[in-house]
Amino acid sequence: MKKWLDINAPSPEKAKVLILGVPFDGGTSQEAGAAEAPAKLREFGEVYMPCATDDWHIIDTQPIVYDYGDVDMSGTWEESFARVEQEALALMSHNKFHLFLGGDHSVTIPLHKAFAKARKGEKIGVIHFDAHFDLCDCYDGHIWSHANTEKRALDDIIAPEDLLFLGIRAAEPEELAIIRQEPAITVLSASAVDEMGWKECAEVIAEKFRGYDHIYFTLDIDVLDPAFAPGTGTPVSGGITSRELIKLVRFILANLPVRDMDIVEVAPPLDVNDITSWAAMRIIEEIFSYADRNL
Repeated sequence: MKKWLDINAPSPEKAKVLILGVPFDGGTSQEAGAAEAPAKLREFGEVYMPCATDDWHIIDTQPIVYDYGDVDMSGTWEESFARVEQEALALMSHNKFHLFLGGDHSVTIPLHKAFAKARKGEKIGVIHFDAHFDLCDCYDGHIWSHANTEKRALDDIIAPEDLLFLGIRAAEPEELAIIRQEPAITVLSASAVDEMGWKECAEVIAEKFRGYDHIYFTLDIDVLDPAFAPGTGTPVSGGITSRELIKLVRFILANLPVRDMDIVEVAPPLDVNDITSWAAMRIIEEIFSYADRNL
């Protein structure tokens, strides 16, 4: 079990947040490096401030986190993703908050599958924060790349009305065709966040998922403008701010049935002064604070 300050629980049963690392970046189409993110975030977890949240809630002595370490990503792509799905499903058997640390966005494909199996028979949805739709059917000759994430979700686990995007500002023609063909998919672009404000966007998200039993929240760090997250494989200028992201994450955790979440595409080798890793760590701190008080 890895160290997260001094808030480690002795067993999954005694924890409120369960963590699993997925150190894989074989699905990226540009710059690699996201495989190193779980280790970097755990390193930061040893030194982060225990009350670095908007309301300064202190959790320095509460045993709330159990870290399973990393999935073994050796072998073929298919073998690795099968292990991710299996191990994620085992985590989800515990009634906790489940946090997965990628890895590029392709790792969300098996995580989505595990989520659907764990929540079988219930009304489920997906919130996808990203600069990109990830709706390509095949990209660079692959159907499991980081550009295929939500296309596989639509194929395998959800209907269009169960999917919401936020922060989008880059798209492939085939992705735009899907968005036009499927008006039930909700899209809050980066421009929409800027024009509407984070609060109105949050209200759209809440209304969209009213009545859902469980929602999977996948957070690609490149939803942030590169000024706030330069260390990522496919940065796109014009993204949302760190403040907007924090506000939106806090709202989603407090108001929607999210217990399964990943943070992906943090690439430490591409970073500048660890800005991107610290941005991800700030979100993790909010998750810990929320879980400590509410679970």
